[in-house]
Amino acid sequence: MFDETIGYLPPDYCDSEAGRYRVLRSNAPLERDAILALRQERQSKLFEPQVSQYRKAVQSVQDIQSNYFDFSDAVVKVGRADELSAEQQQRFYQSMQAFCPWKKGPFELFGVNIDAEWRSDWKWARLLPYINSLKNRRVADIGCHNGYFMFRMAHQEPECVIGFEPVAKHFWNFQLIQNIVQQEMLTFELLGVEHIHFYPNFFDTIFCLGILYHHPDPIGLLVKMRQALAPKGEIIVDCQGILGDLPVALTPRQRYAKARGIWFLPTQSCLENWMARAGFTQINCFKAEPLSVEEQRRTVWANVDSLREFLDPKDLSLTIEGYPAPWRYYVIARK
Repeated sequence: MFDETIGYLPPDYCDSEAGRYRVLRSNAPLERDAILALRQERQSKLFEPQVSQYRKAVQSVQDIQSNYFDFSDAVVKVGRADELSAEQQQRFYQSMQAFCPWKKGPFELFGVNIDAEWRSDWKWARLLPYINSLKNRRVADIGCHNGYFMFRMAHQEPECVIGFEPVAKHFWNFQLIQNIVQQEMLTFELLGVEHIHFYPNFFDTIFCLGILYHHPDPIGLLVKMRQALAPKGEIIVDCQGILGDLPVALTPRQRYAKARGIWFLPTQSCLENWMARAGFTQINCFKAEPLSVEEQRRTVWANVDSLREFLDPKDLSLTIEGYPAPWRYYVIARK
């Protein structure tokens, strides 16, 4: 169906009691009521003045449609350039520009290449050899941002993918693309990782990519994610951290690489211990490497300071504050 205020919504996404938001049939009554209340609160944020430019950008191109999309390769492709008139091309280009800086990608939308700040395709390529096929599985993408990974997941034909992301701007960025591709298995929840336990024993696969170090209670969040996993389900965690042999975590005093909201940056063994203490088993860190200035960098579509500006210009092994430069740890585990 198509809602004039939001755009395309899957058929089972509309529920008068839920305020246009999907209610999964597996939720127990208490969890269902909690989700409904949160959804009603969060939906109002979509129409607040501070995000009006993003809502208007999406609504300005609701007439533009295409039957072409390709989620199978590094670049998420939607639409072809020759499908649009000159006026439509200009209008859609302006709607894309409204979402600058594009942080996750790459995308190609109606022939326009969007080179995002993060090479998210590199991360997805690292994960693919180690995860179970997503076909017919229930999947969570925590911190889904603009949905790049959700679209890549859709290629494997899961039963559903639910993206958890509380930022209204990112909802509208996702909706810009979803209005065209209309993928019924994809649902964007305006909820955070702290709400995932409202889906008890539901997900076969949970992706928690680039989230843990932004929270003051990483073990508590891992416990909630384990509660949301179905029996024998798997979790894939990508966490920023520091190099070291001891199971310890760096706690920046204020900022880390110019960023606020960084709480704990673990070593590999520390991250593995967090997951073990949360109750996960078969814990395997399948990739550990420093974050590179080729993977996170300034682009035309993300003309902002990026990793190179966050590091000490005289010593790239340190952040601008003098802390060890970031590593990334990729861990897979089972319930």
